[in-house]
Amino acid sequence: MSDLPDEATLAAMVEAAGRAFAQATTLDDLRAAKQAHAGEHSPVALANRRIGDLPREERKTAGQAIGAARAAINQAYAEREAAVAVADLDARLVAEAVDVTLPVTLRPTGALHPVTALTYRMCDVFVAMGWEIAEGPEAEAEWLNFDALNFTPDHPARFLSDTLFLDPAAGHRILRTHTSPVQMRSLLTRELPVYVVAPGKVYRADEYDATHLPVFHQLEGLAVDKGLGMADLKGTLDHLARAMFGAETETRLRPHYFPFTEPSAEMDIRCFVCHGESVGNPARPCRTCKSEGWIEWGGCGVVNPRVLTAAGIDTDVYSGFAFGLGVDRTVMFRNNAADLRDFVEGDARFSRQLVGVAR
Repeated sequence: MSDLPDEATLAAMVEAAGRAFAQATTLDDLRAAKQAHAGEHSPVALANRRIGDLPREERKTAGQAIGAARAAINQAYAEREAAVAVADLDARLVAEAVDVTLPVTLRPTGALHPVTALTYRMCDVFVAMGWEIAEGPEAEAEWLNFDALNFTPDHPARFLSDTLFLDPAAGHRILRTHTSPVQMRSLLTRELPVYVVAPGKVYRADEYDATHLPVFHQLEGLAVDKGLGMADLKGTLDHLARAMFGAETETRLRPHYFPFTEPSAEMDIRCFVCHGESVGNPARPCRTCKSEGWIEWGGCGVVNPRVLTAAGIDTDVYSGFAFGLGVDRTVMFRNNAADLRDFVEGDARFSRQLVGVAR
């Protein structure tokens, strides 16, 4: 076979490669040994290149012998690589072991805002009853915010002292003062019957103090179907109140006036701090209800037929009820928070304190 290695030389090459692989204790050392004994310039690789120089009748025998040697070297490398990899992994696991019993300093995390968390929960109550969630723009048409809801042109709510108008004035666009415009949007775009709740931000030209914010949150509800009345409204709000404040929560409706409902009412809940025991009892005053025994929660009523007519609905067939509740105020009630300004200061500690309760 000319100057090609004979069987004894090939066996020695395989043996030498095996010894080099066995001596390698790391993957880097093993790869270096492979390069020396099985790489492009290794003895067995150089011998393989010279097969083409042999006479045709000798090539097959030489190729089989050299191929067998190369296969044996590669097999030895693969076996050693698997063993070294396991040993390397074990060594790294020992070196990188973490003592989970050691005290650590956790980085402070953020929190879902309490108003957002409670909005989700209030919506969940209605979704569970089969209602839908509706939304509308915060920059609203004046007609949808006022005229469609039976506000007269000279109604005080339309004055600059209460409402924030957008330039130009000829565009008749405002920052919505309540989520009630979603009522009309829902009636104009959905098939009857309609059962929707609309959470969202609203804007008023109010002072920024402990009990007022120029930007706050409401949850609007609207149900329009055949035969709905005040009893359905009362039952719906009672269910929500018990979901928010507990199964023993008491409610009441006080006559009131809203342009878009008739009859209208304010809904109160029994004070969940003093449970009415502070009424007429100077020795036990209640800051939450101011010793009145009841806390105002929101407005509600039977949808005014003029609102339904504006939406093209036959008032001889359909009726409905609507309500609007302050989400920020609900969070205050549930957590006895004293200052609304804490809700907008952006302090994550405040959110982390209340968000668990809100959810």
